[in-house]
Amino acid sequence: MKIGNVNFGDRPIVLAPMEDVTNPPFRKCCKSYGADWMYTEFVSSDALVRNVEKTKKKLTIVEEERPVTIQIYGKDPEALAGAAKIAEEANPDFIDINFGCPVRKIAGKGAGAGLLQNVPLMEEIVRKVVDAVSIPVTAKTRLGWDEDTKHILDVAERLQDAGAKALAIHGRTRAQMYTGEADWTLIGEVKNNQRMHIPIIGNGDIDSPQKAKEYFDRYGVDAMMIGRACIGRPWIFKEIRHFIDTGELWTPPSLSEQTDILRSQIVQASDWLDERRGILHMRRHMAQMFKGLSHFKDLRIAMLRANTLGELDNIFNQIKERYC
Repeated sequence: MKIGNVNFGDRPIVLAPMEDVTNPPFRKCCKSYGADWMYTEFVSSDALVRNVEKTKKKLTIVEEERPVTIQIYGKDPEALAGAAKIAEEANPDFIDINFGCPVRKIAGKGAGAGLLQNVPLMEEIVRKVVDAVSIPVTAKTRLGWDEDTKHILDVAERLQDAGAKALAIHGRTRAQMYTGEADWTLIGEVKNNQRMHIPIIGNGDIDSPQKAKEYFDRYGVDAMMIGRACIGRPWIFKEIRHFIDTGELWTPPSLSEQTDILRSQIVQASDWLDERRGILHMRRHMAQMFKGLSHFKDLRIAMLRANTLGELDNIFNQIKERYC
């Protein structure tokens, strides 16, 4: 798969953009486990053109994580074009437009997946952003607004014609949010549409190496995007790549190693934000790790209530003593 001057090789595995998740420390961790393509957290175009410092910080990228995409969202074509110019100064490999976020505070205001109710405006936004920058522009979207408007086949063609160089598709509608099972049938139809010539990236419910390979084989997508499944499990990229390349399962990190990985992420998140916010940021990762351990409820509660790295170190030592 190739976009612009970047050659990803065969069947790349992509880290999905996730707010409060895909910041530089987490991207660094996923990259170390073989993620082929990074996305930033999504960036508000309105806040970026207003020069909001917290938003500008999301543009931070490092050479080691390349190729990397800065994803922007909004509903005003001029603001998105202006934001794209600012984002380009951070020297990403690509700019991505978010047409898929389903949360009410974004989609309900006509941005993100809300734009699926106004496809001509989606086209205008892509054209404006493409004209504003000199690097490839991609987009991420969903199947449609609801069950009655799954117009992704038409939307995909129109975004491609407007200048998008790749399209990531989440196999749900906005109405579904993250419930139910992702429908990859329409993603496959987009990929196999003879009018489509840009890479198609599939997204939704990929949580095992076996499923990733099966869906690559069944639907023919160019790349696979991993979202929620990597929270608390950043090594899933290594698991998928190893299985695709060898047909064998990769042995995941031991419980002791997982504990060290989590601690390292917390330290880096604290350095990136501050100790309090770094720990709060990592709680969703903590909640996903160590599942299946017997009699773990007390330690999980303590871990999720901890407010300092010192408290967490004590809990991590208890985990190692009890289970390793």
